[in-house]
Amino acid sequence: MTTISDVTSAEQIAATSQLRFATAGSVDDGKSTLVGRLLHDSKSVLTDQLEAVEHASRRRGQEAPDLALLTDGLRAEREQGITIDVAYRYFATPRRRFILADTPGHVQYTRNMVTGASTAELAVVLVDARNGVVEQTRRHAAVAALLRVPHVVLAVNKMDLVEYAEPVFAAIAEEFTAYAASLGVPDITTIPISALAGDNVVTPSANMDWYGGPTVLEHLETVQVGTDLTDAPARFPVQYVIRPQTTEHPDYRGYAGRIASGILRVGDEVTVLPSGATSTITGIDALGEPVDVAWAPQSVTVLLADDLDISRGDLIAPTASAPATTQDVEATVCHLHERPLKVGSRVLLKHATRTVKAVVKALPYRINLTAGLAHESGPAQLDVNDIGAVVLRTAEPLPLDAYADSRLTGSFLLIDPADGTTLTAGMAGEAFAEPAAAGASAVEKEQEGWDF
Repeated sequence: MTTISDVTSAEQIAATSQLRFATAGSVDDGKSTLVGRLLHDSKSVLTDQLEAVEHASRRRGQEAPDLALLTDGLRAEREQGITIDVAYRYFATPRRRFILADTPGHVQYTRNMVTGASTAELAVVLVDARNGVVEQTRRHAAVAALLRVPHVVLAVNKMDLVEYAEPVFAAIAEEFTAYAASLGVPDITTIPISALAGDNVVTPSANMDWYGGPTVLEHLETVQVGTDLTDAPARFPVQYVIRPQTTEHPDYRGYAGRIASGILRVGDEVTVLPSGATSTITGIDALGEPVDVAWAPQSVTVLLADDLDISRGDLIAPTASAPATTQDVEATVCHLHERPLKVGSRVLLKHATRTVKAVVKALPYRINLTAGLAHESGPAQLDVNDIGAVVLRTAEPLPLDAYADSRLTGSFLLIDPADGTTLTAGMAGEAFAEPAAAGASAVEKEQEGWDF
């Protein structure tokens, strides 16, 4: 039998040595160049990739390789010189492995930044040293705060174009730090860089001896990240019911899935939601072997003492810390689709492995990201890239955690029931709502099957 204390030091290192981070910034602030510089100077670029970039740069009349081409892979991106889609890159140094999301800077691609930053543990926000903190900088800081990204790095880029002047950097850093702190960003680090020249990206800059802090890569390698999912209450969304019905195991009934948070042990009393049925864990199988204990984010099969009606979409949780279920969902959402979200819209709500019908009861406010997190009350609809509050009524109870407590079991998607299009990304809870409660208006339910 395996216990949690049997985890090897190598496995512990592997679990804590990965960093997911996202880049953000205004157009032409140099995000893609920064990412290319990180990849190039950390020797994470294959020879053929670098040769292709050098060849493409020469065709465009550039003497030096344009490192931004390492991430701007779409033809429209290369032609326009901007980032449109989220570009994911994977690289590693001897100290840590990295999953990087290079997100667009245009206002109309705010939804792409939300997608890229939703799982990030750190966000690198770039500003042009010549322009300082601009509207899009404040927007990206607000998105990072909304998504509860725990660490934010302000990279003041193009310091070479302001003669590496310390007062320029200090003024920008002070303004951004004050603004981000007012939004509730818990950890802010500021670094002066030149992505084009390589100053303070991977190696310290000889042009800024007044700066004594880390380079971007050094900070990425050493920042304390990796929320210990085992500290949170256990949550086990059921993905699949296993009934092999073999002669060797004629009565085997297991519930397979990935532990979203916490620790499960044989002997734990658990509750199955939303039914509320209770039982006891009699066995846990991991990689085909029985274990006494399993923890997030392991994929396992759980066996229970009782023959309960459990199917995909149910949630198994310790009885002592089981979440409450509700049919009235209040959440902050980012609308992702050109089709607007309106009061009365009928949608599917996907939470973990469960999908239920839902109706939009109210849109209490839209968030003005350019003015901090100011609210614009009672919008007629949420359009693409809008972030605001929504009140939903679901057809079945959902075991939702608050997003502030869990970015995994506190998030959901809204889907168009007609064609399966993803419409909206949601964060359960009212962490960013104004004190005044917004009443939910009555909605005509003209479609059969949506009267709940």
